[in-house]
Amino acid sequence: MSVLLLEFNELSPRLMDRFIADGQLPNFKKLKAESATYITDAGEVPPNLEPWIQWVTVHTGLPFAEHKCFHLNDGASLSARRIWDHVGASGGKSWVCGSMNASFDDTVFEGHFLPDPWASDVPDFPCNYFKAFNDVVRPFVQEHSGKPKVSALEMVKFGKFMAENGLSAATVQATISQLLSERRKPSKWRRALILDRLQWDLFCGIYRREKPRFASFFINSTAHFQHFHWRELEPDLFDIKPSGADLETYGDAILDGYRNMDRIIGDALKLAAPGTAIVLCTALSQQPMLTYEHNEGRQIFRHRDIEALLAFAGVSEKCVYSPVMSQEFHLHCDSNVDAANVASKLEKIVLCDGSQVMWAYPIESKVNAGCMLSKDPGEQLLHTGDSAPAAFRDFFYPLESLRSGMHDPEGIFWVKASGIQPGSAADMSVPLLCVYPTIAELLGISLKTPYARSVLKAEEYLEYQDNAAA
Repeated sequence: MSVLLLEFNELSPRLMDRFIADGQLPNFKKLKAESATYITDAGEVPPNLEPWIQWVTVHTGLPFAEHKCFHLNDGASLSARRIWDHVGASGGKSWVCGSMNASFDDTVFEGHFLPDPWASDVPDFPCNYFKAFNDVVRPFVQEHSGKPKVSALEMVKFGKFMAENGLSAATVQATISQLLSERRKPSKWRRALILDRLQWDLFCGIYRREKPRFASFFINSTAHFQHFHWRELEPDLFDIKPSGADLETYGDAILDGYRNMDRIIGDALKLAAPGTAIVLCTALSQQPMLTYEHNEGRQIFRHRDIEALLAFAGVSEKCVYSPVMSQEFHLHCDSNVDAANVASKLEKIVLCDGSQVMWAYPIESKVNAGCMLSKDPGEQLLHTGDSAPAAFRDFFYPLESLRSGMHDPEGIFWVKASGIQPGSAADMSVPLLCVYPTIAELLGISLKTPYARSVLKAEEYLEYQDNAAA
């Protein structure tokens, strides 16, 4: 049996049920009716409740305590084989399209591998096959709140690549409509949905051509909308109310994200050949973030100009900048000593009241850093002890909205496959660790893991859980 794994990051079981009941998601409704459905438990709490941790668990079958991938990009150095490596070792091809914090074993992997758009240490496969795609998509994802630096030549190469790899007329039309709409009203946030369309076109083009035994498709746009626009979706839950302008602009942002994914579900049901299992997994989910409402809400700040920030901090060491997600970025230095020095200088940036402004810690020759403030410091100035004071807003700016969604350990896990009784699990709660052995069983690959069992045979799974508990 082949497997098509849809990795829709952080969708909420509660919102899914609500939108289906409202008649907004006909394709999700159809898939759920034809699937065994489960609620997964990530088995972690903050700070270990992050998608770049949970997706590694999905792909390897290892708990965080075992794989130890705590940061986005840590997956590049993890030697444990992923599910697609086992497919390659058994002679099958895979198509891994954007899976988060992932890598591959080049001694066994066969097929195509597109790293997630935040990856800085993982190559694509075949080598440089996706360069034209990454050169455009990565800046738009990593610098979505700023001004992505993409040249006209890169855009031309991107268009040619997409035309050769599945670009649809519907996506072209949607892109033109989006650009025209931005002239009439604030809707730039909807570009994330266009990126989803482009990546799905690419996925379908290669999927049809290569007919892989295993394929995964990851998208994150709706997770982003939930983090920043839950306040507009359910304003009655929040003490800090959204403005009328924000309600008009972002009121349907989360619903539109689910609708966009519903369209992909409909396409996937048509794309999958008979005998192909369709698996939907979210790894974790979100819930409303209410913990900061008494203190003006949680704001995220991103640096404006990395060169100016490094100069202010007195960083003279040579380093290569890589944006990651939200306020986070990496600096790749020439040595471990340089990385330690750079991190120390960044952490010396403080406000006049002594509050530390940035986290920065070295990981060998790389520095992980970002602004750690969650509240606007107002007119307070920055200084390092060696530099002249400067305005905070000269170096940092707030992202578009207060944070209003936070991670939750529950996730969605649906399995549609021949021989699987739809609805038989009745949304039974299972450990996230069960996803890996379940996919392996669907693929007919024998993978023994001490941490969990496949959920496909409900009686055997429940017996295993009872024995484990005893």
